[in-house]
Amino acid sequence: MQVLLQADPNTDGRHKMHEHLDTVVKDALARFGERVTRVEAHLSDAHSASKPSPDDIHCTLEAHVVGMGPIVVKDHAGNAHQAIEGAVRKLKRAVASEIEKHDPRSQRARSGASANDPDASAGEGEV
Repeated sequence: MQVLLQADPNTDGRHKMHEHLDTVVKDALARFGERVTRVEAHLSDAHSASKPSPDDIHCTLEAHVVGMGPIVVKDHAGNAHQAIEGAVRKLKRAVASEIEKHDPRSQRARSGASANDPDASAGEGEV
């Protein structure tokens, strides 16, 4: 999996930040194996140096998964590490959800359960 970092001039886009991002992303998405081919991270400072606020740093992560469109999540926090951590948590859930939606095994399990469950259709159309 390739992990790319793009940072605006007001955020910490140095080599150590890229190493941190690479480690966190690869650890979080390891269970998906080769299905995730690339993750692009964009770090930006919403207010730059002019008006500091508690959630200045924004992190956008875009995952590219084989056979699917890009999956994008965003988070913001007081520093780059926290913004990355929050966005990675969201990305892990979003990738898992999208892969499950496209997995024929989980679709059969869901459709089979509702077809065999007499209570699944009970109450439909009632208000």
